[in-house]
Amino acid sequence: MKRRLTIFGAALAVVAASFVVYAQEASAAVGLHVSGRNIVEANGQQFIMRGVNHPHVWYTGNTQAFADVKALGANTVRVVLGSGKRWGPSNDVANVISLCKANKLICVLEVHDTTGYGEDGAAATLDEAVNYWISQKSVLVGQESYISINIGNEPIGNNNPQQWTAATVAAIQKMRSNGFQHLLMVDAPNWGQDWQNVMRDNAQTVLDADTQKNTVLSIHMYAVYANAQTIIDYLDRFQNNNWPLVIGEFGWQFQSGEVDHETLLAQADARGLGYIGWSWSGNTDPILDMATNFNPNQLTTWGQRIFNGAHGIKATAKEASIYSGVTSPSPSRTSVSPSPSRSSASPSPSRSSTSPSPSRSVSTSPSPGGTKACTAVYSIVGQWPGGFQGQVTVTAGGQAISGWTVKWTYANGQAVTSFWSANITSSGANVTATNVGYNGTVGAGQNTSFGFLGSYNGTNSVPALTCTAS
Repeated sequence: MKRRLTIFGAALAVVAASFVVYAQEASAAVGLHVSGRNIVEANGQQFIMRGVNHPHVWYTGNTQAFADVKALGANTVRVVLGSGKRWGPSNDVANVISLCKANKLICVLEVHDTTGYGEDGAAATLDEAVNYWISQKSVLVGQESYISINIGNEPIGNNNPQQWTAATVAAIQKMRSNGFQHLLMVDAPNWGQDWQNVMRDNAQTVLDADTQKNTVLSIHMYAVYANAQTIIDYLDRFQNNNWPLVIGEFGWQFQSGEVDHETLLAQADARGLGYIGWSWSGNTDPILDMATNFNPNQLTTWGQRIFNGAHGIKATAKEASIYSGVTSPSPSRTSVSPSPSRSSASPSPSRSSTSPSPSRSVSTSPSPGGTKACTAVYSIVGQWPGGFQGQVTVTAGGQAISGWTVKWTYANGQAVTSFWSANITSSGANVTATNVGYNGTVGAGQNTSFGFLGSYNGTNSVPALTCTAS
């Protein structure tokens, strides 16, 4: 994202093709590294990024942001740095890393000067970005368990995006030849949005260029990704090829036709993909600020959704095991691979930025009859005067299921007002929720979830649920 935010409305056409599955071998486990399509820690524990971008280079004094985003549940912060070509130079990288470690966050460090090269005449090249990383090598080496190096932000604009492949290959090889063993992250061209599919179509070449086999690709999702099927098709291509991917930046649907963020969050959660939203605060156009004036007690609608919404940071983030002293893998969060059908989710309306109340939940026993069963857990993940946000997690029993239905009855006049990742109908106090296309198939012992907004008057009690499976 540029310092002065620009959202591009180009149409993305994703072309179906036959795929050859590529299994990327993990490098020596010196820290964060790629294993297949996942990011794992040195101990083999999967790490799924759940975080936000912080515009550090423009607000170097605002170091409280690291603690604030951690307190809201983030496990990752992507830190905007400058090489000196346009911004900076950022010579406080050691302090930034210390702030991340003190707050138990994984740092993604990125050079922002490369934004829109080839279209923005002031932008730096990827090679110039690598020279900056080389100048900072002394403070980066030894931090491989705590940081990922995002070589350059949105390194190619819309003019000649085909140059991206060679420039990215050269940048990766130069990083490795200079001794960097870190997890490298590389952004797509077209201002990060890859609407001409250059990164998608050349992913194999770029991943093969890394002698350490330790590179993750990064897509930035803004106006190109206004349609659920566009998001699903793009993510399917990477998943089907077993290519490592994170959503390194994205916005939300604040105007008609811009960013289907509900599908994006649900798909990332179901697929075990990392995501890092733009951005904490300080935008020229404050519509994408998550916190007003960097104040965590003044979350905007966008801030509420990404931190407290269904599939948001608070509900899905897990702290890196390097901070808890875990030395061997523990079971990772179960994910469900969605089918390539269009989500029927619809974005929830704007709501108050009142801080949420603690989650509460009840669980049911498996449904009687037959061998297929499920349980459901109801949680209140946010509440404000007269309204609340709820989430229900559905878990399959000892056998895989192909569909589910959850029912409950409100006792105190509550009502569902909008919903996503499920089909919900109400008759008086009785509510019925059924799966949508992409989350009906759930493996044995695995789970999926859906969310909704509701209203209440007086007591917002938690209802009992029943779950039936097919």
